[in-house]
Amino acid sequence: MKKIIILFLAIILTCPSFSQDKTLVTSEKNVLKINSLSLFLGTGSIFYEHKLSDEISGQLGIAYVGLKFQDTRFTGIILTPEVRIYPRKNAIDGFYIAPYLRYQNYTLQSGTDRGSLSSIGGGVLFGREWITKSGFTMDLFFGGHYGNSNIKVDTGTNNFNTNLITGFGIRAGFAIGFAF
Repeated sequence: MKKIIILFLAIILTCPSFSQDKTLVTSEKNVLKINSLSLFLGTGSIFYEHKLSDEISGQLGIAYVGLKFQDTRFTGIILTPEVRIYPRKNAIDGFYIAPYLRYQNYTLQSGTDRGSLSSIGGGVLFGREWITKSGFTMDLFFGGHYGNSNIKVDTGTNNFNTNLITGFGIRAGFAIGFAF
């Protein structure tokens, strides 16, 4: 079922890029947006994207996490730099492929056990970004990533459930914002 969902989302995201007759030209070079889906997970994330050329943009994402997964509470930050490649030469307004890195630093708590976790990883996203004439933006993205983490136990034993962060995972979102 998971593979079917991934295939379905990949088809939906790539079809609009092939059906475009002409390249849309936008005068905006910057986009500021928030990931609306991450709010449901107890994470606040904001992205800044800058157009570097007609085909490439750079984006930096910063997130604050405050969530509980099973018995482990995670609080901390996520930094996600990425390069977005727009094959149709319509940077910040069209289909893109985005390799990215991700750094995570959390404080962990599970009962009386306390510790910290740092993780580094990366992955690839496929997405589609739209900019309206008024500058309103929508960015739908989906991809996978791999992360490797290091846990330091301050008090107690290593009783932390970090399956959510270590190994292979999925990254998806729907960001809204404005271009300027």
